[in-house]
Amino acid sequence: QVQLVESGGGLVQPGGSLRLSCAASGSIFSIYNMGWYRQAPGKQRELVAAITSGGSTNYADSVKGRFTISRDNAKNTVYLQMNSLKPEDTAVYYCNADLVAVLPGRGGYWGQGTQVTVSS
Repeated sequence: QVQLVESGGGLVQPGGSLRLSCAASGSIFSIYNMGWYRQAPGKQRELVAAITSGGSTNYADSVKGRFTISRDNAKNTVYLQMNSLKPEDTAVYYCNADLVAVLPGRGGYWGQGTQVTVSS
């Protein structure tokens, strides 16, 4: 059974930094794209950043220059370094992975979410 477990959320003041981690575990053959999404109260879930297995990245315009996504393929882990945080970054952040598992094969998986709150 595949699991994505996130960590690193919390409360931070505006201008501060946080680093999120998401580790995939289970019977995994390979992982393709990995990404971070977020959902604020009353809003739809949106893509924050994504990274391919080869390391190509893309970001939402709202976080370009402030957030950095990276991954460690040996550890099946993706990271999101968030700097210069703003109150509007407050949301539940979700990890997503497009991967091939022993069973049931290729599919998209989600983590349980981690709360990020930016407030003074």
